[in-house]
Amino acid sequence: MNAAPADQIRLLDVQALDVRLQQLAHKRKSLPEHAEIESLTKDLTQLRDLLVAAQTEESDTAREQTKAEQDVDQVRQRAARDQQRLDSGAVTSPKDLENLQKEIVSLAKRQGDLEDVVLEVMERRESVQERVAELTERVGAVQGRIDEATARRDTAAEQIDAEVATATKEREVIAGSVPEDLLKLYDKLRAQQGGIGAAKLYARTCQGCRQELAITELSEIRAAAPDTVVRCENCRRILVRTAESGL
Repeated sequence: MNAAPADQIRLLDVQALDVRLQQLAHKRKSLPEHAEIESLTKDLTQLRDLLVAAQTEESDTAREQTKAEQDVDQVRQRAARDQQRLDSGAVTSPKDLENLQKEIVSLAKRQGDLEDVVLEVMERRESVQERVAELTERVGAVQGRIDEATARRDTAAEQIDAEVATATKEREVIAGSVPEDLLKLYDKLRAQQGGIGAAKLYARTCQGCRQELAITELSEIRAAAPDTVVRCENCRRILVRTAESGL
């Protein structure tokens, strides 16, 4: 294959832009905010699970407290009715009076026990409510950190995308001036050789594989016409000759 030396030099410019685009893609993918957001999102998921569990426990405890308070009210109302009967003098039988008095005493004890239950449930509920408040605050704090990291990531990504757009446009312009067959070979080799399809021959060394060329290979390249597209014997990339090639 033949191509004007100037076209081969332009191929190096295309290669430099392709390397730059690869670097920008890697930089975008490797933004530290990605790992930060991922870690924070895991923390947020765990905190939300804990919060849901705490809210469920608080709801259950609230129902338990309501039930306990209703039990106290029922006992209190029954004791009030018994006391009213006792005070009214409607019960005259000594045995009935004794039984009524015993029931009032029993109800008083029952009411006291149930009130203790209410207090115990209220204490548990208060503890759970504090836990809910704490977890809610922590969820909000972590979500805030995620939002902040996301904003930083998006800003950095936008800057990189702007650089990508500029480099892509520049590549289109330069690649458009390179002969189609030369560019096709370059793209093929670039896909095969880890993104490097053309390299400068510098001080008798291929800048693609960093191998110094053998004397016989150098002699062949030295004897080749300026418009001959030469390839590295080691890596098979396109070798572009310049004044610094050491030929």
